Amino acid sequence: MTGSTRNGLTPKMRPVSPRRSAVLCVLDIGTSKVVCMIVRLRPREGTDVLPHRTHVAEVIGFGHTRALGMKAGTVADMAKAETAIRQAVDAAERMAQVEVDRVVVTISAGRIGSEQYAAQVTCQAPRVEDRDIHRVLEAASDHSIRQGRAVLHSIPTGFRLDETRSIRDPRGMLGSQLGVDMHVATCDIATARNLMLCVERCHLTVEAMVAAPFAAGLAVLTDDETELGTLCVDMGAGTTTLAVFSGGHFVHADGIALGSQHITMDLARGLSTRLSDAERIKVLNGACFAAKSDERDIINVPAIAEDERDLPNAVTRAQVIRIIRPRVDEILEMVRDRLHAAGAAAEAGRRVVLTGGGAQLPGLADLAAQVLGRQVRVARPVGVTALPDSAKGPPFAAAVGLTVYPQIAGIEHFEPQRRFFAATGTDGYFSRVGRWIRDSF
Repeated sequence: MTGSTRNGLTPKMRPVSPRRSAVLCVLDIGTSKVVCMIVRLRPREGTDVLPHRTHVAEVIGFGHTRALGMKAGTVADMAKAETAIRQAVDAAERMAQVEVDRVVVTISAGRIGSEQYAAQVTCQAPRVEDRDIHRVLEAASDHSIRQGRAVLHSIPTGFRLDETRSIRDPRGMLGSQLGVDMHVATCDIATARNLMLCVERCHLTVEAMVAAPFAAGLAVLTDDETELGTLCVDMGAGTTTLAVFSGGHFVHADGIALGSQHITMDLARGLSTRLSDAERIKVLNGACFAAKSDERDIINVPAIAEDERDLPNAVTRAQVIRIIRPRVDEILEMVRDRLHAAGAAAEAGRRVVLTGGGAQLPGLADLAAQVLGRQVRVARPVGVTALPDSAKGPPFAAAVGLTVYPQIAGIEHFEPQRRFFAATGTDGYFSRVGRWIRDSF
């Protein structure tokens, strides 16, 4: 790895023109599954309650396979992960009858985190001009690069002009001091590089990398929720990530390396059974609260060995729930504590939206309301047509959100003089991606 590529930006794409149709391929690489969708974006007429939708997304290709070689959202075995990605992409290509060479990818690992930056410049004319906006965005971006961290998103959340704050677009306004507040989401650069390298080995170019909680929020939140303040929690198999939306902007991101797979492992240990059987028991009998009848419901737990002489172990459903509950409490308490430690609790408002595969656990919304002290709903992705019935649930929120991201990519700002880092360690690999739009407004 050369010094020029040790820090930098993940690849960024140009936004899809609101007046043009496009075909897009997205790839959600998680701990338990790999999802590939090929969608056709068509300009839409008017707006509705869903934010940022300039196009109607129609799924024309869909591939879904069990993830291999992934652990807690990171690549643990490059060859196995590559095999799973190839299978998912191949299935989507066959269904859509097209070949793709570019993908938009989610990332949920690498200690996703947020930083807030502010900058101010003196306007060179009585009115705010484009060059003033360029200068203040560049000044804020100067602080965004950190050793060992890759910039995933760099989003202006509001401009200031003299004493006036929360300006969305200051162009043409009168004033002398122009300021900007910038939200920068980052992750460990090694995690991002290895994920990109794995995709590249499948002969695909990564057009953009999107933080999984940001993508999930784009798929499940309404316009009012993003405006008034909402915490979106994406509970995956290996990680639980969170995104805060307020004032119509993505303002905070975080993640913890705990997910629904850890619940499965607790069951496998506590019941002395195989992981596959523990997963089945969790899905069919798991819950967050036990009823009186659960003390009488008997579940047969297959033995961990394949010896026919070993009899299945019989436990009550209440025992299963007593194993599940402490881990769920731990995850929710960590989400609450991380939110307060980051000072983002106020911006998150009084509403929580749960999504991801782990959100399907019965009773989770009620338990989350108790632990987080907020109104909670479990959400599934909306706003995409021709989505297979098997993909309409919370586990596919991040994948659907990737189809929304290209419609709003223009809200981000990246200084074009900084080169994207290349996962292969070669400077010219991403020359095909093009240069990022300097001014996104």
